[in-house]
Amino acid sequence: MNFSSEQPKIIVVGSSSIDLVLETDKLPSPNETVLAVNSESYFGGKGANQAVGTARLGASVYFIGCVGMDPLGQQIMRNLVGENVNVGFVHETDKESTGTAYVTTSEGNAAIVVVPAANKYLSVSHIDEADRYFHTSDLILVQLEVSMDVVEYTVRKAKKYGKKVGLYASPAMRVSDEILETVDFIVAKSNELFIIFGEEKREEVLKKYFNKVFVRDDTNSTIYFDGTEMKYYRKNKDKTVYKMGMGDAFTSGFAIALCHGNSVEDCVKFGNEVSSRVSGNKGSQTGLPRMSDFFS
Repeated sequence: MNFSSEQPKIIVVGSSSIDLVLETDKLPSPNETVLAVNSESYFGGKGANQAVGTARLGASVYFIGCVGMDPLGQQIMRNLVGENVNVGFVHETDKESTGTAYVTTSEGNAAIVVVPAANKYLSVSHIDEADRYFHTSDLILVQLEVSMDVVEYTVRKAKKYGKKVGLYASPAMRVSDEILETVDFIVAKSNELFIIFGEEKREEVLKKYFNKVFVRDDTNSTIYFDGTEMKYYRKNKDKTVYKMGMGDAFTSGFAIALCHGNSVEDCVKFGNEVSSRVSGNKGSQTGLPRMSDFFS
């Protein structure tokens, strides 16, 4: 696996949030009240996770997102700046509060409710404001926690400049055939393929989009079709502490390896390694590794 001294330039368009996590002995059933044994908050949002993930791995990162004009929004901004993410295109809105996610977790399982709030106010005009940075970037990353209009507009703009685009198709929703055909790689959860691609079976989807669709599950395994055979990789810790953010971590690692010209196989392996390290820590961003961690 090769990593040059060149610093990849990456734009991440997506969401940011504060994750409020309640740890319980069991997940509550409908109409049941349970007591939390612990409560903590972490920085999250799929876009912000990928911005921090790629920045820690050595990329020069611009994040395009939207927060509220409230203390939580200021916390997110300070965190991103502290992670060397350029926030010049993170917009503040007084129409909504900063996005939040409410997570109840027990024995590795989680029930999650996301409140997009300010993330809904990211618009195509905000994407246009960063136009000159699209021209000089190496890769654009998008997810589905902002409006589909923004996602589609971002992909078209990136392709107008001939740039690579990665899509983490989560939270799952139907994605247009145009976008599926246009982006360079797609990361998806195994139990959500039918939402994204329709009724096609997994093997059919993987063969149709060979070396392009990478299917993940919560054991940190990745499967894809390389044009000849199905390829399967798994990398997990002895004890998984926290599963949220593993898909973002995989996407970050895959993207960085791709920017350095590695093979698809090596990109998958590196993505799995990055994701594995995240799962050993609480919080979607806490355990994101730095490039130096792999060479120390």
